[in-house]
Amino acid sequence: MAGPSEVVVSSTSGLSQEILSGKHRWGADEPAPFGTDTGPSPYELLLASLGACTSMTLRLYAQRKGIDLQRITVRLQHSRIHAEDCSDCETRQGFLDRIDRRIELTGNLDEAQKQRLLEIAEHCPVHKTLKSEINIRTSLAS
Repeated sequence: MAGPSEVVVSSTSGLSQEILSGKHRWGADEPAPFGTDTGPSPYELLLASLGACTSMTLRLYAQRKGIDLQRITVRLQHSRIHAEDCSDCETRQGFLDRIDRRIELTGNLDEAQKQRLLEIAEHCPVHKTLKSEINIRTSLAS
């Protein structure tokens, strides 16, 4: 795994954002009427990070184990739910963020391999980060 990298996000007007990471450049925005829809929303970027990490984790595992995994498709949705509607959540009041992740696996796979890959998806580093306590430190640049 590579060391820490810096992502730079900047904006000159409106909600449209320019994102730079190393040699990569892309955008983020909000759909109309708030933004101009020039890029994915922040939550879509978060879901894309989880989906990409999930797929990469499964691919690496399948390669290491010699599993004939041909295609991985990860579909994600973000929503807010009432805490009381979540039977397996620690929080019991207010609202919770929920991410639904559906994984499609194509290849010469038996049921045991599919179930093992589903378990391995839980070990994706971004998944672990999202499920852990996160300490975000904010300061003004000088």
